Amino acid sequence: QVQLVESGGGLVQAGGSLRLSCVASGRTSSGYTMGWLRQAPGKGREFVAAVSWSGRNTHYSDSVKGRFTVSRDNAKDTVYLQMNSLKPEDTAVYYCAAQRGSYYVGIEYDYWGQGTQVTVSS
Repeated sequence: QVQLVESGGGLVQAGGSLRLSCVASGRTSSGYTMGWLRQAPGKGREFVAAVSWSGRNTHYSDSVKGRFTVSRDNAKDTVYLQMNSLKPEDTAVYYCAAQRGSYYVGIEYDYWGQGTQVTVSS
């Protein structure tokens, strides 16, 4: 079992920045891909970014590429999503997720956090 807790969401003006954090607990010694996904009201869950267990490989959706950066600190069991140049269309609940395997890019994950709200005002 892996438990994930996101933090760092909030209200920010367009063009601003936020950094989301996700702390993992439980059985975290195995290799996991960590992902960030989001869901806006009335829309389905959308892939945002993923980082491999080593941290060397990352993948981003086209909508956030060049603005968001995903990273991880395995010593702290923490994954981060640095969000810059935020746009109103980035408004969503952001979830961190864990997938067994060293690298995975997709929408379905083994474990999910509770989500943190990000609201970007125009």
